[in-house]
Order: sequence, then C-alpha cells, then structure tokens
Amino acid sequence: MSEPARLYLITPVVAEAGLFVSALTAALRAADVACVLLRTPAHDDGRRRKVAAALTPLVQEQGAALLLEDDTRAAAAVGADGVHLRGPGDDLDQALRSMKPDRIVGAGQLLTRDDAMMAGESGVDYLLFGDDAEVPPLDARVAHVAWWAEIFQVPCVAWAHSLDEVEPLATAGADFIALADAVWTDPRGPGAAVAAAAAVLEAVAQRASLAGSEQV
Repeated sequence: MSEPARLYLITPVVAEAGLFVSALTAALRAADVACVLLRTPAHDDGRRRKVAAALTPLVQEQGAALLLEDDTRAAAAVGADGVHLRGPGDDLDQALRSMKPDRIVGAGQLLTRDDAMMAGESGVDYLLFGDDAEVPPLDARVAHVAWWAEIFQVPCVAWAHSLDEVEPLATAGADFIALADAVWTDPRGPGAAVAAAAAVLEAVAQRASLAGSEQV
C-alpha cells in the first residue's frame, strides 16, 4: 500500500496550557500525528514560552514534532522541534540560518506559485498551502498541491478547512494534511475528528496502491 499522507495539527491560539491539555492529548492519541503547530498569543513572549514549555514535552512524548509559529528564539529555548514562518522573506532566511540543520523550518502563506518556488528553493523542510486568513477555494488549493507534488521534491502540507476536504487534498498528492478548527470544534471531540481524518487518509492510500498495481 502507498504510504498515507500524515496529519499536521494546527492549534487555536493557546493562552493557558492547562486548558488545552485534554483536547490535545485526545487528538494525539487518536491516530498517527506527524506534527503540531502551536499558536500562542502574539506580542507576549513570556506567555508564549510558558505555554510552549508546558506543551512541547506532551507532544513529543506522543511521537509528534512540535513547531512554534514565527518564533525561532522561543523554539530553541523550550526544545521545540522547529518553527513555522508565514511567507518568504527576511524572517524565513534568519530562521534557516539559525535552526538548520538540527530543527525543522517550514513556510506558509504561499498564495502564488512564485512564492512557493522561492520558499522551496530556500531550503525549507516543507511548504504549507492554505491559510485561515485568506482561504483560496478548494479547487484552487487542490490544483496548487497537484502542481507542486508533480514537479518538486520538497514536501507539501495542504490545509483542510473541513474533514470533507481531506480526501481531495490527499488525492492531489499532499504529503501532510493540516487540520485546525475542523479538529478542535468538532462536536464529537478532537479524538474522533482525528480518527476520522486518519481513516480517510488510509483509504486514499489504499486506492492509490490499487490503481498503481492495475497499471503494472
């Protein structure tokens, strides 16, 4: 069977680690999760580090990587696995210099092909297509992912805004599927949402393997 795309969870803005432990633990225990991108209050370095220091070990103990958003210093200070930067530019260049090769550096908010190619050529570990600020239509994200997966080697993460978007984005060739509110606001709970997404990814991989064997 082809390897399924893996899950990349994006937290809401977490101001108090203790209030989020239960939801995060349920999500991580429900299925294989590759990575958690931790979002913390902007412009509050002390709170960011406190939250990250509390949640980083929890994520890592479950076998997932913990990334911080836009803060290389805090990532290094708390032992996080890396950092996620929004878009190409000086901040991304600085993160690559300070964190590679020991830690992960990813880039997002890549709304054009030129942005994606610029970030891909910089040496990042992955690209994230999609965002919660400006949301391209699903068909545009699918086309973007398919274009990247066909031509480039750098892994791509596709942001799914609902569980219904997981299948088309994985089928298009995404290496990872990013889920945010679709997990944390699911009325069944985050564990059930993650398990459902993982089942979809498994089914997509099985279909891809079957299609490949039929072509041999």
